[in-house]
Amino acid sequence: MPNPDNPVSSSVEEKIAWAETCYEEKGGLFLRDERSATLLSRLKGAVRASRTAMAVAGVVDECRTCEEREGGSCCGAGLENKYDGTLLLINLLLGIQLPKQRSDPPSCLFLGPDGCLLIARQVICVNYLCKKIEDRINPSKIAVLREKEGVELECLFLLKEHIKEKLRTCED
Repeated sequence: MPNPDNPVSSSVEEKIAWAETCYEEKGGLFLRDERSATLLSRLKGAVRASRTAMAVAGVVDECRTCEEREGGSCCGAGLENKYDGTLLLINLLLGIQLPKQRSDPPSCLFLGPDGCLLIARQVICVNYLCKKIEDRINPSKIAVLREKEGVELECLFLLKEHIKEKLRTCED
């Protein structure tokens, strides 16, 4: 089985296959584990808060306008290669079905018609803002968004580390 945390050594399809196999074999272990369950719940709440802050700040509308009127998207093909198996496993634990094909060929595998299909996202996907957005959105709203993103990324980091540790102890 490929190393799930090495984005260079495996294709996204291999990482998805690893995550799905791991979920089938050990998903129940994580869902029954109190620490995992607590961290999954905290992550869901943090994601809701940061996505709400994105909408309130106007980032969601700016991105939608850019996609629809200007044909641009920061979520281009190849971005999915930044994801590792553990992050994909977390999405499965959160009830997300991982896609097998792109909705739009020039876009990221994980981009659907209404935005990202994933709950747990790669750092760049959480906090990247293009120059256009930085120039158009009120800096105080961006500051609130950045605070929420920080909480989301901290929860994600703690959960990833916990899952990797549990996987190591299961294999011993």
